[in-house]
Amino acid sequence: MPKHGKKYEDAVKQIDYSVLYEPVNAFELVKKIAPGKFDETVEVVVRLGVDPRHADQQVRGAVVLPHGTGKTRTVLVFAKGDKAREAEAAGADFVGAEDMAAKIQQEGWLGFDVAIATPDMMGTVGKLGRILGPRGLMPNPKTGTVTFDLTRAVQEVKAGKIEYRVDKAGNVHAPIGKVSFTTEKLVENLRTLYDVLVRARPAAVKGQYLKSISISSTMGPGVRVNTQKVTG
Repeated sequence: MPKHGKKYEDAVKQIDYSVLYEPVNAFELVKKIAPGKFDETVEVVVRLGVDPRHADQQVRGAVVLPHGTGKTRTVLVFAKGDKAREAEAAGADFVGAEDMAAKIQQEGWLGFDVAIATPDMMGTVGKLGRILGPRGLMPNPKTGTVTFDLTRAVQEVKAGKIEYRVDKAGNVHAPIGKVSFTTEKLVENLRTLYDVLVRARPAAVKGQYLKSISISSTMGPGVRVNTQKVTG
């Protein structure tokens, strides 16, 4: 078992693990006990009652958080001609086609957080699957990153769009803000993600779908949230 520092242990002592906190109280506690000396990211883990081994129980998508994540994300767009110019006008940090693919493949360059591509560029981008796929950087129609509507795609990412995907254990991990955010903004971001996950429930899932929610700061312990209180 990893050994935690004194600040982490002190934070744990302030959590009552016998209760499920209402969202407002949970975020206030997370903000209070965050042990880092920097503006930590607030993260959420939602445990779903799905079996990710089955294709019909996959949960994946994207959502624009109303208050963003507090992090500026660098965007690469694969596009040509007018679409390349559209991407640049929308605020993309890097725009290119075969030249960008070569830079990634030959130089190992990965100086971006999100990759977006027009559908006609996927023949080129698809060859980067082994590099981008394991890092979660591969453009995908399900998350809105393969599209001809580049203005919308780029602006949504810059505004706070995040991708979510259930892992092998049935959990969805996502950043929903910073410790410096107000409690109200964190609650609204959580509710937005929660609502999207509810709508994304696979038809094949039986029984309880949303099993538990836990929030924490980057360096802090998790605080369990009452799932029945998230929607307000």
